[in-house]
Amino acid sequence: MSEFFATTGTIAAIATAVVPQQGSVGIVRVSGDQAMSIAQTLFHTPGRQVWQTHRILYGYIRHPQTQQLIDEALLLIMRAPRSYTREDVVEFHCHGGIMAVQQVLQLCLENGARLAQPGEFTLRAFLNGRLDLTQAEGIADLVGAKSPQAAQTALAGLQGKLAQPIQQLRANCLDILAEIEARIDFEEDLPPLDDKVIISEIEKIAAEISQLLATKDKGELLRTGLKVAIVGRPNVGKSSLLNAWSRSDRAIVTDLPGTTRDVVESQLVVGGIPVQVLDTAGIRETTDQVEKIGVERSRRAANAADLVLLTIDAAAGWTEGDEEIYQQVQHRPLILVINKIDLVEETQIKIIQSKIQNPKSKILTAASQNQGIDALETAILEIIQTGKVQAADMDLAINQRQAAALTQAKISLEQVQATIEQQLPLDFWTIDLRGAIQALGEITGEEVTESVLDRIFSKFCIGK
Repeated sequence: MSEFFATTGTIAAIATAVVPQQGSVGIVRVSGDQAMSIAQTLFHTPGRQVWQTHRILYGYIRHPQTQQLIDEALLLIMRAPRSYTREDVVEFHCHGGIMAVQQVLQLCLENGARLAQPGEFTLRAFLNGRLDLTQAEGIADLVGAKSPQAAQTALAGLQGKLAQPIQQLRANCLDILAEIEARIDFEEDLPPLDDKVIISEIEKIAAEISQLLATKDKGELLRTGLKVAIVGRPNVGKSSLLNAWSRSDRAIVTDLPGTTRDVVESQLVVGGIPVQVLDTAGIRETTDQVEKIGVERSRRAANAADLVLLTIDAAAGWTEGDEEIYQQVQHRPLILVINKIDLVEETQIKIIQSKIQNPKSKILTAASQNQGIDALETAILEIIQTGKVQAADMDLAINQRQAAALTQAKISLEQVQATIEQQLPLDFWTIDLRGAIQALGEITGEEVTESVLDRIFSKFCIGK
């Protein structure tokens, strides 16, 4: 039996990040039938404060045996079913840092609670009917969102905007199944099925599934971001480009070639898409062992990147070194960045542009002057839009698990159509139709297995 199904008893966990000397508040969350008794054992309220649901009490947390003062805190009470887990929930709002919350958690564990498993609070919310699986995954996506657009998409899932169309598609399949099974059980009392009508209804369902599947690439971009590697010869302005783009001094900039010895990372957001920018060491032949390691890491970064920015020094023109690097990265999605255009005439720029035909975009920049960054971001968004994101509905984005289930549902529906066209008995129609219904149910949790729950909730933090 999966550990995620062992949801009996009272659980406790720290629900906020624990950072030394940072954070003004730390929260210990407790859920289960002993949550209130634990709170009454540990929390002491001065005056005549009323212990009622959805109230905040002020007081002190004390050790129940020694009466030693642990912290001055607030207590939030949420009685079942009006809580996140639909169980009794209490939260101790302590002072931030490490010691207070750790001591309070330890007291909760010593007085009847056990340490929560990763995602167990949300798992209980699902098992108790508070959330469906798409909403639970929306919570995880919201916590891990790397951009405002990713957060908005996660909120859409949390509000049920993905669950609603999935549930409707499943209901439509169930209606078709009921029609077929009625003909099987009461064939003599009902008119025969119209094969064309059934096929038409199945095609409509499959088309809607295809529309949802089209959001997968966009969803992956929002969740994991786009990895962009800036590559080129030494001293072409890669670090200056990173600094201008990120509006910081992440990379050291000098006139000496080979200054960057390792990959420097910066996290940006471009058009709502998280972008991890990698400033790599200049690629060239060298006898310096440290620089040689940096060059090899640059090559690996370029091969692993979703997009390569091949940076050229306009003042130096197109060199043999540029050609060698281009041959190494030409198989990757590529933007040619012609840098230092403030130092050359337009004719020199045109000569460089004529040397290479394949990149989707050729951007002119003067990184040291902060010129060309907007054009670079526009070019990146155009490549994303045409190559990776094809969905028109930007409010929804499915994940890999949901895409796999939708794909299985679509395949099952196609099998139903083939069965009908082959004029096989009605019993055969129901087999694959049930498969589609099960696959759609796996997305929202109406058809749930332990392995699915393990896979989803093991990715949560302990306090969620």
